[in-house]
Amino acid sequence: METQYAIEMLNITKKFPGIIANDNITLQLRKGEIHALLGENGAGKSTLMSVLFGLYQPEEGIIKKDGQVVSIKDPNDANALGIGMVHQHFKLVECFTVLDNIIMGVEPTKCGFLQKKVAREKVMALSEKYGLRIDPDALIEDITVGMQQRTEILKMLYRDNEILIFDEPTAVLTPQEIDELMVIMKNLAAEGKSILFISHKLAEIMAVADRCTVLRKGKYIGTVETANTTMEELSAMMVGRNVNFHVEKKPCEPGEVVLDVQHMTVPSKTHNNNAVKDVSLQVRRGEIVCLAGIDGNGQTEFVYGLTGLEHISGGKITLCGEDITKASIRHRNLKGMSHIPEDRHKHGLVLDYSLEDNLVLQRYFEPEFTDKLGFLRRDNIRKYAQKLIDQYDVRSGQGPITTARSMSGGNQQKAIVAREIDKEPELLVAVQPTRGLDVGAIEYIHKQLVAQRDAGKAVLLVSLELDEVMDVPDRILVMYEGEIVGELDPKTTTQEELGLYMAGAKRDEVKA
Repeated sequence: METQYAIEMLNITKKFPGIIANDNITLQLRKGEIHALLGENGAGKSTLMSVLFGLYQPEEGIIKKDGQVVSIKDPNDANALGIGMVHQHFKLVECFTVLDNIIMGVEPTKCGFLQKKVAREKVMALSEKYGLRIDPDALIEDITVGMQQRTEILKMLYRDNEILIFDEPTAVLTPQEIDELMVIMKNLAAEGKSILFISHKLAEIMAVADRCTVLRKGKYIGTVETANTTMEELSAMMVGRNVNFHVEKKPCEPGEVVLDVQHMTVPSKTHNNNAVKDVSLQVRRGEIVCLAGIDGNGQTEFVYGLTGLEHISGGKITLCGEDITKASIRHRNLKGMSHIPEDRHKHGLVLDYSLEDNLVLQRYFEPEFTDKLGFLRRDNIRKYAQKLIDQYDVRSGQGPITTARSMSGGNQQKAIVAREIDKEPELLVAVQPTRGLDVGAIEYIHKQLVAQRDAGKAVLLVSLELDEVMDVPDRILVMYEGEIVGELDPKTTTQEELGLYMAGAKRDEVKA
């Protein structure tokens, strides 16, 4: 019996200046299956899906839907064919509400009047059915990254699409939300939807996907049945070598206090309560402290207050013995604070700048990069950028002059990590540093964090990844509803105990 394919992408080639992003790739999606697309950062996964969604036009190859050749010139064509996509970097209008973003372009009308009540009822019904909690009236600019992700998923479900593309959908979700999404995807497939699922997380692929296609450096490596393979085999296919999934580090030897936060309070932008409530913590030289918790429990606001992105309403922040509570962001940087931000597009990069300019954003005024007359030393900047590109394996089509916007999400992240660590900070604040990275890159970044610790630096890690929380830090502080509710030792605690603290079901009598 002939296999029924919902989508066939046959011999697709897509080129950009200096790079062949997709080199003669064939991908076949069966009806009602969950098909994973796996590959390193910059392997061409998102590009291939953007071709299917009409954002790019291939130089070679054809696309078939239900056995018929189709032409997809733009996303409207894709939507008309029942193809929807949740993008890795959200396509949302920040000054609009969640509801307005979901229904944009397909608003229900009657006699020319917008029927928002009808739309709201459908959105809330979908939200309830699939466990995607949202506040329909909240502005996108005021909500967490996790809720923005749920908005994107509901946007696709609202359009009743048959072919669902999920581009790194779990990168910003909590472990509980990821489990819920896995169930949602299985239910959608059971309903007859066909799902293409881009992920770097091998455990998720093994848990939810029927088959997995692997790309490496723009080329097709192979397609395997997940039931007949292992995570080790998939990772070797992806990066071309064996990967160590465990972080190896010697016991920590904490020194003097580098960061001392006392009674920090940060107001919330979305409600009347404080987002951070009377939080105190210390990070010492030679240790990695992880601030763990379910997304939306004050970690983002704490980091904003700590790094100067938001003003705090109470408390004191001391860095290397100096009170920096009211200091500017540049002063904090010069004093020895580096920050790998949660939102790489909003706070990490100037997307329309070149890669080399992004790599010196916080150092361009130093004598190495600017002469006495105030002119940039372009040759020095390019040499420095090339050094970081080589050291951190940042893949870009045109090297240092590549526009940051054109790079894959994972390579944008590697560029930020390279810039922040190379400043040799006294305190490294790393928020979701491995978000959207492949297993090889994650292994490398974890080694860099441990190397910073071993060099006597202080590292504050903020993570939603349970494996990362359990494996990388020396101490875990759990945040729930804006408060530190427990301090745990990763060597002696369990994921179950950590989960109880994160859910607010357990807390220490004495706050950390």
